[in-house]
Amino acid sequence: MSDTANPPKAAFPFIKIDAGGRASLTAVRCKACGSWYAETHRLACARCGKREFETAEPTLTGKLHAASIVERGFPGTPTPFISAVVDLDDGPVLKGMLRGVACKPGEIPHGRRVKVVFDDALGRKDAEGNSYVSHFFEPA
Repeated sequence: MSDTANPPKAAFPFIKIDAGGRASLTAVRCKACGSWYAETHRLACARCGKREFETAEPTLTGKLHAASIVERGFPGTPTPFISAVVDLDDGPVLKGMLRGVACKPGEIPHGRRVKVVFDDALGRKDAEGNSYVSHFFEPA
């Protein structure tokens, strides 16, 4: 995934890319109540109001909480696709695209086990030719 001339960039602030081009998730967790947030910085916990957080790497597996088939998208985005909300095991709730599942109503089982995978962000590049890496969900 890495090109030394044009290294990939993270499509979202909660994706971190190491020197070898490997992507991972980062999140913050409230030290008081354990609530997770898929963010790199947060002022206060939405659950308890405390202001003490630690940065942690959440697990890359979880359960499908909700999904919707999208028929019309942003120009250049292939449709249809499945927009999904996933409750990560021991981690935050994350929204993203579900791949590897038929885009048919009634055939996307809620509660299905999924995993986070990292891949090229639909061919997008910045002005210097750097590609973007995004997260996707696939059946576990």
